[in-house]
Amino acid sequence: MTGAVVPVVRIQAQDFDVAAEIARLTQGRADIGAVVTFSGLCRDEQGTLSALELEHYPGMAEAEISRIAAEAVQRWPLQGLTAIHRHGKIAPGDNIVLVVAASAHRQAAFEAANFLMDYLKSRAPFWKKEHRVDGSEGGWVEAKEADASAAQRWKPSE
Repeated sequence: MTGAVVPVVRIQAQDFDVAAEIARLTQGRADIGAVVTFSGLCRDEQGTLSALELEHYPGMAEAEISRIAAEAVQRWPLQGLTAIHRHGKIAPGDNIVLVVAASAHRQAAFEAANFLMDYLKSRAPFWKKEHRVDGSEGGWVEAKEADASAAQRWKPSE
């Protein structure tokens, strides 16, 4: 490997291609033995959602996600790390988030991807509003306690 790994972090309205992002990270690399991906989709559990609207502060979201991605690169021996998070109105079934972690060995890739997703679910600066099929606006989606609890496992022990 040549030099330190610089994570790729993108906040964008447009969709992404999971296979293309994996290829971008692994192209021409023989030092990668494991690639772990997580892609999160917009879910509509009750059939009432027409779209989920994600808002963020441009610049702030990138900086925060870049900070946690840099921490992942420090904690695990990675050959590459990509995090993409969409904003705007996203329909049920469409992509919202992608994490791709590459390492020589699977354990580091799994742990780094899990770490980054736990952060994205619990502390990344995004706000979500539901838009209903009946034309009404749902409320702002509250953060889940389970997501915050999951992120606690990555704190350094005192």
